[in-house]
Amino acid sequence: MLRIVVPAVEKFDEERNEFIQTKEQVLQLEHSLVSISKWEAKWRKPFLVQDEKSIEETLDYIRCMTITQNVDPNVYSNLSRQNLKDIDEYIKAPMTATWFSDANGNKKKGRKNGEVITAEIIYYWMFASGIPIDCQKWHLNRLLTLIEVFEKKSEKPKKMSQKEIYSKNHALNAARRKAHGTKG
Repeated sequence: MLRIVVPAVEKFDEERNEFIQTKEQVLQLEHSLVSISKWEAKWRKPFLVQDEKSIEETLDYIRCMTITQNVDPNVYSNLSRQNLKDIDEYIKAPMTATWFSDANGNKKKGRKNGEVITAEIIYYWMFASGIPIDCQKWHLNRLLTLIEVFEKKSEKPKKMSQKEIYSKNHALNAARRKAHGTKG
């Protein structure tokens, strides 16, 4: 959960021709499957795509993340640059010590099969893995990592082809020759 303090602001509303004052507000935010589900229900498009979101879509996602009760709707237009930076860092944070590696032992990021991921796809992965519904409130990156752990632990070890074995052994031998300064 992220806790941010939105500063008090006084603004002039030109449509109503009046000043609007908002008090300092503490917001508690949760980047979770529940938040994404709410946002996708309203906007009817996937949240987890690389497309740039409009300011309105971004502020609405912050509203969907908010677990603080009875928040003045004007507070969201008063978010400072630092508030937005903190929220962005929180959304991108892995929230876990678990990481995955590719065949060469390099760290890799999650799924890259080109599938468009929506809240319903993630719910499917949860239920298919036997992950309880309570986890929908976890930080999304932590939940996705858990789903990937289930996937990795349940798949049978992949046999290496003869070519892969030769390639791996060749790389190991080259590294050993270099480390020991030998030619053979």
